[in-house]
Amino acid sequence: MNDRIELITNELDDKKATDIQVFDMKNSDYFVDYVVVATSMGERHSLALLEYLKTALKAKGEQFLNIEATGDWIVVDLGDTLIHLLSPDFRVKYNLEEFLQQTQKKQ
Repeated sequence: MNDRIELITNELDDKKATDIQVFDMKNSDYFVDYVVVATSMGERHSLALLEYLKTALKAKGEQFLNIEATGDWIVVDLGDTLIHLLSPDFRVKYNLEEFLQQTQKKQ
């Protein structure tokens, strides 16, 4: 795992995100190299996680290309990495892991 992904996962873990998973998509035809998926405790926690990530990553010179946020799902675009912060209900409902695992297998 590269330093950037390790920083992201450590920050999320330190701030109590759960079930953090990293998908290496470099050998697939997916549009980013890495996808990080994590579960938050809800909307306020997701927004707090986003702020913690901004602080930690911007200090390392990272640029946030886009952020899409609803109460239950935040997507952060770092260019070659996407970070998904989902509420527990949305994590189950959308099951991103299954989609990402299938995409990894289409090498």
